[in-house]
Amino acid sequence: MFEDLLPELVRSISDVAGAIPVIFKGIERQYAKGSTPQSPNVHDFHELIYVRSGKAEMLIDDKCVSVVKGDNIIIRPGICHTVRVETGSVDMLVLYFGLESDLKYHEDPKQMESVDVVNKVNYTTLESFLKFASGKTADESKSRNPETFETSSYLLIGNRGSKALAAIAERIIEESSGHRYSKELMMQFLAMELMIALSRALRDEWEESLRVKTAKTKELVAIAQEYIIQNHEKNISLSDIAGHVFLSQGYFTRAFKDITGISPINFLIQVRIEHACRLLEDEKIKVSGIIKAVGFSNSQRFNEAFRKHTGSTPGEYRKRILNDR
Repeated sequence: MFEDLLPELVRSISDVAGAIPVIFKGIERQYAKGSTPQSPNVHDFHELIYVRSGKAEMLIDDKCVSVVKGDNIIIRPGICHTVRVETGSVDMLVLYFGLESDLKYHEDPKQMESVDVVNKVNYTTLESFLKFASGKTADESKSRNPETFETSSYLLIGNRGSKALAAIAERIIEESSGHRYSKELMMQFLAMELMIALSRALRDEWEESLRVKTAKTKELVAIAQEYIIQNHEKNISLSDIAGHVFLSQGYFTRAFKDITGISPINFLIQVRIEHACRLLEDEKIKVSGIIKAVGFSNSQRFNEAFRKHTGSTPGEYRKRILNDR
């Protein structure tokens, strides 16, 4: 009976997440002093490297990067990279992963193995964050200029998120090497856990870097304000606004209030009320139509917010404006 529930469980996860993360391959690699691959590695998917022990130099898109025990480094698709060991030896775990959105799951697990997963991968989520964080446009990201590519071809994860990623990587290697019951489903769960841990690590690194970049934080708040103005008539939430600039709700709310003096939600309400005031100047537009036009879900919330911000009801405001005119 439990076997019948597995495909349905996978489908329900896909419905909620929109895209299922996929681990294409997980391997263990050891390099000795002086060992360097004859040709650079290039892959069509993201690569996560966890350094178990030792120290190595990596040449990533013509840039030299040092990695030591405990480091996690993510290399984007299509990026040339090699490993060079100057002293001792280095032990690494390597995971190749992506997001799969179109794969059709079958009741028979064996059928899943025959599906061409690699050709059905969607990298939008991770790629969109990397481009946003690096400030690079799509055209710039294709450039082979090392200076342009410096922050977007790879990402080195610091200590804060490194341990969680390393622990999941070890579990993935262990699971992939065995033949346990429901191995495919467990690998999907671990892939999702990896993506969550990766998202948290990226966000932590992103927010930590902003703490010493006041100008960048102000820029993100300005982007968020523009997003609110452009979408205030829609049913947007704090989560939507913070997600637009890839920040956690808590950090974003504090930064927004520090810079503007009000919370993001109060700014959203303010923009909606200002829009409502402009519409009230046209007596042909009914108040009931204005409520939905500016993004409020019902008249009670609209009236309460309007009175709080203007000191009068919508009807009183319209009457005063028309009399003044």
